[in-house]
Amino acid sequence: MGCLISFNTNNLQSIQTDILVIGSGVAGLMAAIEAAKYGKVLIITKDNLRECNTEIAQGGIAAVLSTNDSYSAHIQNTLTVGDGLCNEEAVKVLVEEGPSRVRELIEFGANFDKEKGQFLFTQEGGHSTRRIIHAKGDATGTEVEETLIAKAQLQENIRILEHTFTIDLLCEDNVCYGALVQLKDKRWVIFAQQTIIATGGIGQIYRETTNSITATGDGMAFAYRAGATLMDMEFIQFHPTTLYIAGASRALISEAVRGEGGILKNKYGERFMLKYHPSLELAPRDVVSRSIITELKLTDDSHVYLDMTHLDKKLLENRFPNIMRVCLSFGLDIRKDLIPVRPTAHYTIGGIKTDINGQTTIDRLYACGETACVGVHGANRLASNSLLEGLVFGYRVGHSAGTATNKIESFPNISNTIDDRYIEELNIEDVRNSLKSLMWRDVGIERERDKLLAGQKEIDFWSSYVLRKESTTQAGFELQNLLTIARLILQSALRREESRGVHYRKDFPQKNDVEFKRHIELGIRKH
Repeated sequence: MGCLISFNTNNLQSIQTDILVIGSGVAGLMAAIEAAKYGKVLIITKDNLRECNTEIAQGGIAAVLSTNDSYSAHIQNTLTVGDGLCNEEAVKVLVEEGPSRVRELIEFGANFDKEKGQFLFTQEGGHSTRRIIHAKGDATGTEVEETLIAKAQLQENIRILEHTFTIDLLCEDNVCYGALVQLKDKRWVIFAQQTIIATGGIGQIYRETTNSITATGDGMAFAYRAGATLMDMEFIQFHPTTLYIAGASRALISEAVRGEGGILKNKYGERFMLKYHPSLELAPRDVVSRSIITELKLTDDSHVYLDMTHLDKKLLENRFPNIMRVCLSFGLDIRKDLIPVRPTAHYTIGGIKTDINGQTTIDRLYACGETACVGVHGANRLASNSLLEGLVFGYRVGHSAGTATNKIESFPNISNTIDDRYIEELNIEDVRNSLKSLMWRDVGIERERDKLLAGQKEIDFWSSYVLRKESTTQAGFELQNLLTIARLILQSALRREESRGVHYRKDFPQKNDVEFKRHIELGIRKH
């Protein structure tokens, strides 16, 4: 096994549990709650429980909960946006099990916006009808996260450790026995019968992102080092509309804004989506993002504008209170001012390859949520399917890991040696910032071979001296993980010589079903 540090499990303090869950977003919490029916569960998270992408999700949850909707319609919408690469079995599971998971979430205590006792549905890009439920206007993720945390904390079988960074998995002969972690500057071994990775995405690999500070690709990186197969790493979804103000963090302006009638305009006040897609602002996200980039080049500007001023003022106040608050903090009133926006890195479609029960290519190791790739999103994720995926496949993974738990009489002694140390001799922040800028410039919304090769050469150079060193800090480990993931994204992006979904090659602008209607898989044993 490949690991980032030197260690011997016999020389470290250890904790034992039946099921280890790494991550505390919607997928990890859902998995833990279900797994706790069958054994002792330990949740570990590298920050506090609430610091994750789930907490900041705005739009809502797409689910067939209306009599005017159907499974077949939701399935078809998902497949269409997925652009030929969806795992149809996984999509069927997502859509058909989704309503039950949402109702279960409501039983846990979640409150979704209603009017006269009926859900208030909204519509987003790629959906053929209004099927997206939301909470507190535009704070659905917070409602989901708080509900699941409260439920998890009530379970006697669940223990939670915050500020616990997972350095690597403990694997031998393609079997996972837990993880090596750092807690309060001390190394610990956590032995587990079953291990679940739910560490979220990789958004922090880009200079501009909507993602939580925790989204550094840790789970994908340590799974890859352990020998797991990763899939579809070239597919990174960019959200078309994030607040673009110099000095401000890239706050998400939910797609639901366009679902309720928000209009995109260029600096001349022209509604430009008329030129690019018949669905206008409700075209799939990749189309809207590329349309904005094209418009920025045509107008020689850094951003476009989202116009909500024609919408009912009460609707804006009730439906988008968080967006209104954020914009007001910069002196913008969405009821009368245009919002400057541009695309930003948002969602990781690829990840650790799993089957529909979350089983990875390593025994006793599961993955779910954004860090996993079951193929449900294909080449492009349908809006508001992500929280649904976390609920549905988190539950399935928790059930699979829980029911598979059986007592291991003794855990093997595992060790690793690193010859070159220490990474803290380097300016970690400088390398990280350089990486983020490179990925934004060379591996962003539009890609081409020359830039990809140049980016790959630079990242290989950084990796040559960063990856061989041993770290003692979370920042160092995160940098090593980001470099590992960057190399995999570049490898996959170079291999896919076509344009499909969110992967757009300027040098190969057409889709090529003959050669590339397939998944690109990467692993220590696959090159």
